[in-house]
Amino acid sequence: MGKRVRRRQLLSSLTKKQKQHLRDFGEEHPFFDRVSGKEAKPQICQLSESSDTSNSESESESEPEQVSGYHKLLATLKNASEEEEDEEEEEEEEDSVDDAEVNEEDVSEEEETAAESAEMQEKVTLSAEAEEENHGDGETPGESQKPPAEFTDAKHEALFSLETNFLEEEGGDDCSLKVSQDPFVHHVNKELKEKEVQALPTNPKTTHRLKWPTLGQLVFSSRFQRMETFKPPKDVDLKSLHLQKPLGSTWTKTNGQFMSGPQKSRCPFSPLQKELFLLMNSYRDLFYPERTALGNGEEIRRVYCLHALNHVLKANARVLSNNTRRRSQKPGLSEDDGFRDQGLTRPKVLMVVPFREAALRLVQLFISLFEGDSKKKVVVSNRKRFQSEYGSDPEERPPNLKRPEDYEAVFVGNIDDHFRIGVAVLQRSIRLYAPFYSSDILIASPLGLRTIIGGEGVKKRDCDFLSSIELLIIDQADIYLMQNWEHVLHLMDHMNLLPLDSHGVDFSRVRMWSLNNWARFYRQTLLFGALQDAQINSVFNRFCVNLEGQVAVRNVPGPGSISHVLAQLPHVFQRMDPENLATAIDARFNFFVNKILPQYRDAIMSHTLIYVPSYFDYVRLRNYFKREELNFTHICEYTQKPAVSRARHFFLQGEKQFLLLTERFHFYKRHLRLSAEIRDAWLQALQTPKNTTAGLVMEQG
Repeated sequence: MGKRVRRRQLLSSLTKKQKQHLRDFGEEHPFFDRVSGKEAKPQICQLSESSDTSNSESESESEPEQVSGYHKLLATLKNASEEEEDEEEEEEEEDSVDDAEVNEEDVSEEEETAAESAEMQEKVTLSAEAEEENHGDGETPGESQKPPAEFTDAKHEALFSLETNFLEEEGGDDCSLKVSQDPFVHHVNKELKEKEVQALPTNPKTTHRLKWPTLGQLVFSSRFQRMETFKPPKDVDLKSLHLQKPLGSTWTKTNGQFMSGPQKSRCPFSPLQKELFLLMNSYRDLFYPERTALGNGEEIRRVYCLHALNHVLKANARVLSNNTRRRSQKPGLSEDDGFRDQGLTRPKVLMVVPFREAALRLVQLFISLFEGDSKKKVVVSNRKRFQSEYGSDPEERPPNLKRPEDYEAVFVGNIDDHFRIGVAVLQRSIRLYAPFYSSDILIASPLGLRTIIGGEGVKKRDCDFLSSIELLIIDQADIYLMQNWEHVLHLMDHMNLLPLDSHGVDFSRVRMWSLNNWARFYRQTLLFGALQDAQINSVFNRFCVNLEGQVAVRNVPGPGSISHVLAQLPHVFQRMDPENLATAIDARFNFFVNKILPQYRDAIMSHTLIYVPSYFDYVRLRNYFKREELNFTHICEYTQKPAVSRARHFFLQGEKQFLLLTERFHFYKRHLRLSAEIRDAWLQALQTPKNTTAGLVMEQG
């Protein structure tokens, strides 16, 4: 009975969304930390020296996809009926897609019981519809149990269907598409020759450097023979940007707080927005590694939302215009290739964001870009349900939580990282929670996409909705390094593959470069992050092969924050030279334990903090310290609060010589008191004779 009472007390203290996360993943979200009003005195007890065990699952995410042409694509449709027979089956996919690669052994009995019950009760339905989990009050119990192919909202389905709708005003919305200088028309109509595609792997990458006033140093590159560069003009007119209606009139009202210049001659963009939009509107791939949550994050979000919505409205206007032309065409006349205006599936834009709060802001920007200050409101279906599931409750935030400003800016609002939603846009109407294959824009997190894409060997998996993505936006890429970067790589491996089913497409309307499996050469990728990381650079260099070329911002980093440290401590960099990349991890570990660690095993080095970015390196180092019986304590993102308090107390009082700390713990928790204790320990060490304290940073190959 004692366990049941403790379990009830634990669940009663959790909020609704915390309970949902506990059922989904078997553990509380790393962000939530119960902070009491009074500072509890740490309890000191003897801990067992039993070795920790950790479970890790790694799966092969590289799945070879056979590239086929137009006739092979048609041949694959014969097996569509056989694959639909297994749609009624359900399967469990809880632990294989969790953000954390491994589980810490310090999990309490209450969380273990909750995890076991979650494995028995929770089933993840791989539906093509957007995020049907029961988070909000507006969902009926039967909606989440429907097969993925069913959708009974016939009224909205017909209203947002591109095949059965036409332009309301002939020549009105399509007038800008007839201009030959429109970058959208120029991009989608550009013909790619097969000789160029075959010579692409052997072509050297040509690069050219330019310096722009605001963005700084830009690197233009391309693997195709043709590469053009340009410089930004001083003045930008909205008419010259070929914005689709009504964006030309609503943008100035939506972006009013960032507009620069005098009132009468104000530029509709900020200096940063102007240069970013010029690059986006040229349909080049873009990598901007200087996005900050406190600084320019909202500016960047608004400008790429404008570009995404402009692209969708232009693409839909062309389809609706061709519908009108076909309807007025005389019977008996043969159709030409002038009606090829779409891809193999309808989704055109994929926006990858880390939290639900970011998805909420994107949808709010879409609505604002449609409405502006006009009295005519936009029709938004399922708006109340979206607000309840993606909004946040101020009471859910832990009390007495004091964190730095940048932490507050990142973890604001609803920070659930498992979601996906489809958005359909047609003229002045927006449909939320649209089925993926009836959506124009997909907004999802890497984890939300991973659960529907599946892995190798999974029967019910679906990635056909990624086949015709023309615009991929990955925002806040640095946060995915703290979640699970493997989900991003898995997503990129499944972008722009030929679909296994037709999904009701009219092949006479599909562009030839989509049928030839060349969609990846026409896809524009916009990548935003806060730092230049090797893994982010690798994604940009490997998966961005746009025929228009790539542009990367390569500014020299400015002065670091170590210059603001009051205590004068030496900052030593240790360089290692591994033989090859495959042995770099082992070489770095051996270099640390053989060359660096012996310098700090002396008793006078009483306060040494070891900051470990990788959890796998942390487990390996922790096990080594236990084998060598070193005097140490450790804290990671899975350590429970009492154990964290004990470790902080031991390290502050000097009872433990070493403290192992993971990067993810610092990212999700950001304990200010822990930082103060480390500072006090350093100051105390400086007052001790014959004692030198140094910060060690190792280059990782």
